[in-house]
Amino acid sequence: MLRRLGAGSIDDLFDEIPPSLQRPAPPAIPAGLGEAGISRIATERAGRNQPLLCFAGGGAYEHHIPAAVWDIASRGEFYSNYTPYQAEAAQGSLQLTYEYQTMIAALTGMDVANASLYDGATAFAEACLMAVRCNRRSHSRRIAVARSVHPAWRAVAGTLLRGQGLEIVEVPLDSSGQADLSALRRNSSGGFAALAVAAPDYLGGLPNVQAWRACAKREGALLVAGVNPVALGMLRPPGEWGADIVCGEGQPLGIPMSGGGPYLGLLACKARYLRQMPGRLAGRTADAAGNPAYALTLQAREQHIRRSRATSNICTNQGLMVTAATLYMALLGGEGLRRVAAACHARTAELAAALTAIDGVRRAWDAPFFHEHVLRLDRPVAPVLAALARKGILGGIDISAQYPELGNALLACATEMRTTEDIRGYASALAAIMGEETPAGTAQHAA
Repeated sequence: MLRRLGAGSIDDLFDEIPPSLQRPAPPAIPAGLGEAGISRIATERAGRNQPLLCFAGGGAYEHHIPAAVWDIASRGEFYSNYTPYQAEAAQGSLQLTYEYQTMIAALTGMDVANASLYDGATAFAEACLMAVRCNRRSHSRRIAVARSVHPAWRAVAGTLLRGQGLEIVEVPLDSSGQADLSALRRNSSGGFAALAVAAPDYLGGLPNVQAWRACAKREGALLVAGVNPVALGMLRPPGEWGADIVCGEGQPLGIPMSGGGPYLGLLACKARYLRQMPGRLAGRTADAAGNPAYALTLQAREQHIRRSRATSNICTNQGLMVTAATLYMALLGGEGLRRVAAACHARTAELAAALTAIDGVRRAWDAPFFHEHVLRLDRPVAPVLAALARKGILGGIDISAQYPELGNALLACATEMRTTEDIRGYASALAAIMGEETPAGTAQHAA
C-alpha cells in the first residue's frame, strides 16, 4: 500500500501535520492472541466487576428481560443484518422495523414513528430541531426546555442546536420540583418555536402536561414531549394530551444497561410533520404480484438527497436494539407493560417510605412520581453512596452537582426487579451509615 501511494513509511502519511501537534508514538502493541487467550483475558477482567444491588436510574434501568428476547434477537438473520444498505433485499428486517414503528406509534398515541435514532439524548436534540423546522408560523429561534429534562439530553441538544443558530432557554424548577411556567411567561418576549418537557422527567416527576399544552398554544409553539416507554403502560400517551413530537430512551424495552449502551432513541410525531422527520422510515406496500412488501419510504438524509435539503446527517438506525425492543413489546403486550409499570411505581413508593423513615433523609417534595424519587440528605451524598457501594448497594445518583439548588440530593429508583427484601436491606444499610457519623462531623471531614 505504501509503495502504491509513493510513501516510504507510515510516518510519511502524516507529514502534513505539524510536529507540534503530533503525539509521540504509541506504546508497543503486543502480538495478537488466539481465541482461547482472548477468552481468558475477558473472563479475568469481567471477574473484576463488583455486582451491586441497583437502586439507580437516571436514564438506564434494570428491568427483567424475558430470555426469549435475546435468544431470538441473536439469531443470525437478525444479529448479522445490522445495517442493510440494500434494504429492500432484507424483507424480514424491514417487516420487523415496520412492526416496531407501529408499536411505538400506538404506545405514544402518535401517527407515525421512525426506525429509531441512536439514544434518548440524540432523539431529544433531533426532536427540538425538527420542531423548529415544522413551526413555520413562528420566526423565533428559541426553544424553552424544562430544567427537569435529563441533563445529558439538554447538553447534547445544546451542542447540536448552537451550531444551527438556535437558543435554548432553560425553565427553572419551582418549589415542587417542576418547571416554573410562570418564569417561562416572564421570559417570552422573544417568542418560542417550541417547548420541551419530559413526562416522567429526569427527577421522576410527572409535570402538569395540560399546562404545558396550554402554554405552547398561547406561545404559538410546538410541544416536544420526552417519555419513558414503560411509564406509558400507566400514563396517558402524549398524543392524547397534545404533544406534537415525542422522543425518548428505548433502553427499558428489553435492552440491558450494558455500561451505557448501545441504546435506542425513540421518535414519533403527528402525520403533518412527517416530511421533517430525520432518519429512516419503513413502509408497507405490495409487490407486482400483490403480496405484502416493505420498503424504506423516507430517507431524508445526506446519503440520499442534497445535503442542503437533508433533515439530518443520521446514517443508520439502531437495528439490533429495535429487534430486541420489538420482541419485548410483542412478548409483554399492553397488559404486560401495564403490570411492569405498576410494579415499578409500587416499588418506588415502598422505597421512598422506607428511606424517609431514617433520620436525616426526607423527600425533596411531595408530588406525583413514577419510579424515581429525589431525596434530600442532611450531609453530602457522595460519601454515603461510597459507603453503600462497599456494602454491595448502588444507592442511586448524586445529583447535587447537576441541581445545586436542591442541596444534598439523591435520585433513587426502584423497578419491578427490586423486592421488599431488597428495599429493607437498602434501608437498613443506609440507616447504619447515617448513624455512623453526625452531619457536622461529615461536613468537617469533607472540608
